[in-house]
Amino acid sequence: MAEAYDRERQNNDSLSALSAKVSQLRSVTIDIYDNARDQGVLDSTTETFSTMGDSLRSSARRLGTMASQGNRVAIFKLAGIIVATVVVLWWIVTFFW
Repeated sequence: MAEAYDRERQNNDSLSALSAKVSQLRSVTIDIYDNARDQGVLDSTTETFSTMGDSLRSSARRLGTMASQGNRVAIFKLAGIIVATVVVLWWIVTFFW
């Protein structure tokens, strides 16, 4: 009878170990899924920044055309945009590093 209890205890220990391994595997699988989902967010963010960059280039090109025509207001706008862009980029870099 003692031998049967010993085997039952060994089975329970093995079952507990297997349950812990399954739980770890589930946790790793969830982490992989979350990472893949976050990668999708990064891809869409990259697309958004790319669109914003195209818009800024277009605006800079139009302001450059106006500045080349000798319009003083356009020249001041261009200078202001350049200064503001440098300040914002400096602020972003110092914020993240």
